[in-house]
Amino acid sequence: MDYQTPAFVELLDGAALRRDLTALAHAETNEAKRRKAALVHVKYAFQNARRQATTRIENGSLPGIVAARAISSIHDALIQVLYDFATKHFYYAQNPTESERLAIVATGGYGRGLLAPFSDLDLLFLRPFKQTAWGESVIEFILLMLWDLGLKVGHATRSLAECTRLARDDMTIRTSLLETRIVWGEAPLAAELRKDYFAEIAGANGRDFVEAKLAERDERHRKQGESRYLVEPNVKEGKGGLRDLQTLYWMGKYLYRVEDPADLVEFGVFRREEHTTFRAAEVFLWNVRCQLHCAAGRAQERLTFDLQPELARRLGFTDDNPRRAVERFMRAYFLVAKDVGDLTRIFCAALEAQNRKPVPAQGLPGPAHAPDDDFFVENGRLNAREDVFARDPVKLIRIFHIANARSLDVHPGALRTIIRSLDLIDDELRADRTANRLFLEILTSRHDSERALRRMNEAGVLGRFVPAFGHAVALMQFNMYHHYTVDEHLIRAVGILAAIERGEFKEDCPLATDLAGRVRSRESLYCAVLLHDIAKGGKGSHSEAGAALALSLCPRFGLSRADTATTAWLVRNHLVMSDTAQRRDIADPGTIRNFVAAVQSPELLRLLFVLTVADIRAVGPGVWNGWKGQLLCDLYHEADAVMSGGSAAPAQAERIAAARDSLSRRLVDWPDQARVDALSHHQDNYWLAFDEVQLERHARLRVRARERRDGIALDAAEDALRSISEISICTPDRAGLFAMLAGAIAARGGSIVEAKAFTTGDGFALDVFTVQDHEGKPFVEPRRIARLHQTIAEAMQGDSLARPTIAYGSGKRRREAFQVAPRVSFDNDASAVATVVEVEGADRAGLLFDIARAMFEQHLSISSAIVTTYGARAVDVFYVRDEFGRRISDPARLAEIGSRLSDVL
Repeated sequence: MDYQTPAFVELLDGAALRRDLTALAHAETNEAKRRKAALVHVKYAFQNARRQATTRIENGSLPGIVAARAISSIHDALIQVLYDFATKHFYYAQNPTESERLAIVATGGYGRGLLAPFSDLDLLFLRPFKQTAWGESVIEFILLMLWDLGLKVGHATRSLAECTRLARDDMTIRTSLLETRIVWGEAPLAAELRKDYFAEIAGANGRDFVEAKLAERDERHRKQGESRYLVEPNVKEGKGGLRDLQTLYWMGKYLYRVEDPADLVEFGVFRREEHTTFRAAEVFLWNVRCQLHCAAGRAQERLTFDLQPELARRLGFTDDNPRRAVERFMRAYFLVAKDVGDLTRIFCAALEAQNRKPVPAQGLPGPAHAPDDDFFVENGRLNAREDVFARDPVKLIRIFHIANARSLDVHPGALRTIIRSLDLIDDELRADRTANRLFLEILTSRHDSERALRRMNEAGVLGRFVPAFGHAVALMQFNMYHHYTVDEHLIRAVGILAAIERGEFKEDCPLATDLAGRVRSRESLYCAVLLHDIAKGGKGSHSEAGAALALSLCPRFGLSRADTATTAWLVRNHLVMSDTAQRRDIADPGTIRNFVAAVQSPELLRLLFVLTVADIRAVGPGVWNGWKGQLLCDLYHEADAVMSGGSAAPAQAERIAAARDSLSRRLVDWPDQARVDALSHHQDNYWLAFDEVQLERHARLRVRARERRDGIALDAAEDALRSISEISICTPDRAGLFAMLAGAIAARGGSIVEAKAFTTGDGFALDVFTVQDHEGKPFVEPRRIARLHQTIAEAMQGDSLARPTIAYGSGKRRREAFQVAPRVSFDNDASAVATVVEVEGADRAGLLFDIARAMFEQHLSISSAIVTTYGARAVDVFYVRDEFGRRISDPARLAEIGSRLSDVL
């Protein structure tokens, strides 16, 4: 349905309700009882109308924007009835004075006549002069009734003069008064307010209003996460959402006094096809918003993972695979959000041309017209003659190359022409050597390649020029790990690589900056970063498919055969370093040996390290942390030392001896025999796993454990750089101890990201857990640690491994939206002394306890555990031995263990 048609769906019969309340008023003389009875009657009618609206929204018979008008009309009828009831049966003015006039005016979204199912009401009680007792009583009566009905009401009571004065000084009030609509009462008062507003407030050039609204939009985007391609977007406030469309309409109405966005065509702000895009975007977003409110049963504006499958179903996105249905729905959403961004740029350029918005400070000023040039600078942006691309399609790439080289944005007028010329990007242009050279120079530019690629993508050029990238445009991965669509992730990764080269991450990852300056194949690195996830969403391994694409694309871009092979290798292996660092014990020589065998050369190691850092950082805010950075750095240094022939690193025996000597020096306050004792009770792998500060802490912890009556000593140290706490627990060893400790930490709200377990020669166990809270912050408050100590002590007094009461985090519902297939695998080649068990399944609080308990029941001893979560997917790796301290090699035994762990998952 065309949203311009003032579709009226009457769900609340105001006339009938008014008659019923009149009859009730005549029957009941007691005011308190009359009001109470009226509330019951009104509540029934109102809730029935609301229920009809939501039912019809849910079954699809009431489209979003029509539903929004219908819900607005329900509230109109309600307020009209309440006003009449108050003024006729409670506060009747026999001979009203000039001051006893009142207009109830809707503002904001309600002023537009559009309300989502659970939106707030914004009301202005407008009086001509000062407040009177009569007006105060009527307003109080109406507000109390609305609140008793469970409505949230934003309200103000002002005179005409106050409205004008406040609108002049306060931009928020000025905006709310821009969209006023009389609901009931004195219509001439509302008309006078509108007349005064446009005569005294909106009568000037309007540049201050435009600047304020754009600044407000930018701040709103910053709070919402900057990108319009967030995988859990805010439909109302997010970039590309309804508020962005409303902002355009506010500016248009303020400047041109239009009542309908269609009227902006007459003022040269939009073309007709752009207004059609505006209308389609508004209709789509209102459909999503109304269904979102109904699905959540409240004023929910963020399209969270747990609601996306239901929204996809309601909006008609179906597929045999529910995950693909969600991804199709979200792709449609992101394409609409992109349209909103295009409209914003076009709108702002039109305002600049009409001198109603300041020209951006960027770029160099240029002539409005230069007939001898295909490209020229206009209002600080690069523009193009309308026939340039038809004459020379290569210039569809060249315009972005020039804009990048001169640090200019592309003019919206040129973008319009580019979008209409996309059919010119054919196989001939894709094969053109000049076009490919220009593209490679854009990709590897030191002038903000991220911005250039994003403009190419938003214009549709990047997806046409590199069709494989086109498949990734607006493609959402339905999981909690990735924050952005695939194309946005790839473009951000390129931007982060450039930032690494510029030294912007030198403080928290200096190694990446150093290595980025030392790589010999810079073009291969940039191509690999752009292509590493390009095959996501297809069948099979995206790494293998992406490598095949790299082999075909890189020669086209102009890379040599050697650089093409390097790029393909990086794409194929782009997860190897992060998987090894986060899912294997890098203190185990077998881990390093296998990693070096996979990487093979120092140059590939450097390239892979920088690619891995850029990839993780581009996943989303908070994904990169110091802990991951340290793991990658440690892995790099160990592998580099082996690749250097071993001369840069001492032999394992020498490293163990050096660790013992260092600890001995740090324990100078101990008697000689105590120092000898501290150095003699650990196996070799312990000395390779920690630095000298940790070794000292453990030694002193062991002494405390021996002195305490309960035998339990606990130490917590915060590592702010890695955003973790290291909790070391020393206690007499016993069967099932690791599971017991993991359960205690989960019970106290801790999330374990890594764990190592050691036993000493005198019967003690040292378990070291790397822990965060459910918000990804260090778990180190003294009160929490004291409670953890108490929980451990209580657990150790029991004889069984009873599952503790688990403290769940806030993301439980979101995690439950995903299905993760359980998987258990074994590796007897990764370590010389232990079997590596990799367990993958849906993450949940207490999962590590459940797995560890199952291993205890299978008579396995855990020497090390590495716990990694990718959103809703947990990948836990355990180094285990049997009851005799050996690796498990018997196939039947491995099958039995695998079956038990699968049951746990």
